[in-house]
Amino acid sequence: MKRLFELAARALGPEEGQALAEYGLLLAFIAAVCVLALVALGVAISGSYTSIIGSF
Repeated sequence: MKRLFELAARALGPEEGQALAEYGLLLAFIAAVCVLALVALGVAISGSYTSIIGSF
């Protein structure tokens, strides 16, 4: 019985995996924000480029 409690304590004790998952979610969120910013910037640059080309 004591061995069972030791195994359970060892399995439930460390929370390193939880921190790794949180960092992964944070990284995914930051990547999504960067992609959205680049898409918005691309649309703005495309509009400016079209305007400049149209003026010639």
